[in-house]
Amino acid sequence: MSDQIGWVVLSDGARPTEDIYFLASAAPELRLQGIAVERVAVSRSFGASRLHGRALLKRYAGANLLLCRSLPLGWLRWLERHRNAFGYIAYLIDDDITAAANDSTLPAAYRKRMARIATYQPRLLALVDEVVASSEQLARCFFSEHDNVQVLTPPLIAPLPSLEHFSLPPSAAVNWKIGFYGTRAHLTDLMHIAPAIRQIQSQRMDTQVEIMLGPHTPASLITLPRVNAPSPLPWETFKVYQREHHCHIGLAPLLESPFNLGKSFIKFLDITAMGGVGIYSNRYPYTEVVRHGENGLLVNDTPIEWRSALEHLLENPEAAARMAKQAAIDAKKIGGVEAAVQFWLQRSDALSQ
Repeated sequence: MSDQIGWVVLSDGARPTEDIYFLASAAPELRLQGIAVERVAVSRSFGASRLHGRALLKRYAGANLLLCRSLPLGWLRWLERHRNAFGYIAYLIDDDITAAANDSTLPAAYRKRMARIATYQPRLLALVDEVVASSEQLARCFFSEHDNVQVLTPPLIAPLPSLEHFSLPPSAAVNWKIGFYGTRAHLTDLMHIAPAIRQIQSQRMDTQVEIMLGPHTPASLITLPRVNAPSPLPWETFKVYQREHHCHIGLAPLLESPFNLGKSFIKFLDITAMGGVGIYSNRYPYTEVVRHGENGLLVNDTPIEWRSALEHLLENPEAAARMAKQAAIDAKKIGGVEAAVQFWLQRSDALSQ
């Protein structure tokens, strides 16, 4: 590590979270200011073996640690034994893990993984000096669990594209792309608005739909005309895809549930990074950043309202383009990486004094 106290990310594989909130947003500026930042990938099978553990202690003694979401049990035990060898430890979290484990609408494998993380989360919280949550609502989940809980909303780390794809209105020759880029954790949300998608695709010839769920795409949608269902991409590959592809309309349904209540407004940034105007569920967190009719549309949960919102954008392409343009302006404001840089710089500066 450099002479100035640096940061080490102990990574359990939550690479999107690490990149968005730290490695791709704040870390480049930290390094420019002489603050060392490194990432150590932890292994479940390898664990913190005695030899490897001694090497880590020698190399990173006194460093500050950033933990994202989870650690394998072997590493957790190792860190518990050697907590005093390190400086400040921050715990970065962007989902309500306990709510996910208890949500019967989520995929079983996902719930099982979240339940394992939830089991060890209290031990992680006991080790850390600060909990960094991605939204105000998620932060509230930790107020009774930790004395120091702060909020860092998601930065925009993707470049924003031009909006040239809005230059032509939707037609049979030039289809407008409607995109859904949520994970399987939002499959129930997608299925709730599926009737709207079915009606649009069955009754119009000027739209195509992209659902990045691959084989997990519901059969009722994959069989529709002009529906593309690419498989979910690894994080690094997705970032390239996001830069090279665009959509006109992005879908971000979010039903009311304890798990969804802890979500951040990251989908607003994701849709904007694809060059789209979004249709969002009319609830937190989207009500924090979306102004209906200005930088997106907020709609209630009934499929008929989602269909009406889709039709409004398709039949008013100039208004859709204006909203997409405003969304890009707002994304730069609310997602400026400067906030993340200052957040971590303040901690680095305070710790080095």
